[in-house]
Amino acid sequence: MTSLFFVMLVLYVISFAILRSKQGILEAQAQQLKEIKNVQKAIESLDSTYYQFDKENKRYKLNIDAKFRPNSSNVFDIPTDKRIEIAKAGKNLYDKIESIIDTSKTIDYLLIIEGSTQRYNNNWKDNPNLGYKLSYQRALSLYNYWKQQGADFRRLGSQCEVIIAGSGYFSQSRDEQNENNNRRFTIQVTSKVGKFLYKKEVPLTNIPKVEEESVIDKFFN
Repeated sequence: MTSLFFVMLVLYVISFAILRSKQGILEAQAQQLKEIKNVQKAIESLDSTYYQFDKENKRYKLNIDAKFRPNSSNVFDIPTDKRIEIAKAGKNLYDKIESIIDTSKTIDYLLIIEGSTQRYNNNWKDNPNLGYKLSYQRALSLYNYWKQQGADFRRLGSQCEVIIAGSGYFSQSRDEQNENNNRRFTIQVTSKVGKFLYKKEVPLTNIPKVEEESVIDKFFN
């Protein structure tokens, strides 16, 4: 009977330690999810002078009437007054992400700068790859221009990964009514939730050590 009691005691201690370990992980994840929600609220406060939120596709459009010339990715084709606004938009975005990182050191972020291009006749069917190349070059041109104007997102370090993307003629945020508007940009800022959703369980400690013959052997002998 004593051996059976000891077996049950050991099993209880092991079960308690496992549950406590899992509870700690769940509490940490719940706290980080709360931080992510706060981050999303902060991102939504980007200056509406420069950014328009696309509710359907959950991303921002650059809210400046500064379109590239057809088949061009040269940012200096854009009039000077519009380039000044674009520079201010970059500074606003940089300051917002920097502020978020300063208050949320445990979460990493992904900034996607996405270029697009307009459809004309059947160009999107005849040569779709040209659209991808041109829209990527436009996004890269915007990124480099922001960097030249002081909004260098690389300075934010490893907590902010920047992706330069080109969606060609097939952006999710296309303006189906006015193709001219599809020579603009969309901006996405999102948290990397996958990094903390996978964690190793905390090692179990303080479990009684059974010396000499095992409790199971003792129980059956």
